[in-house]
Amino acid sequence: MDDARVWSFEESLWVGDADHYRELVDEECLMVLPQPPFVLGGAQAIEAVADTPRWSRVELSEGRISRPQEGLIVIAYHAKASRDDETYEANCTSTYRRLSPEVWRVVQHQQTPPLIAPAAES
Repeated sequence: MDDARVWSFEESLWVGDADHYRELVDEECLMVLPQPPFVLGGAQAIEAVADTPRWSRVELSEGRISRPQEGLIVIAYHAKASRDDETYEANCTSTYRRLSPEVWRVVQHQQTPPLIAPAAES
């Protein structure tokens, strides 16, 4: 999968409908999200995200792609998403594995909202 397709694939996971999400996320996927229960696996991960409202817009920046071996892609990026009057930002990673020449599935995803540094003590 070339770089442009990687970013298009990832963006589609943020804005696509629930059926699209279920199609692209592997049943063995592990996720770490910033709300309880925090760590999700398999069908629980798929349904937890598929059942949330989709973002109407997402901007991915600071993207990096690694291909540690044939059929495996790891990406890291900053996401800024919005819908209606709500915005969300997070630093994210996703890992894809290839099932066949043109079929890829997400097997790992995590989101870490920007951390706020503690106030300096006087």
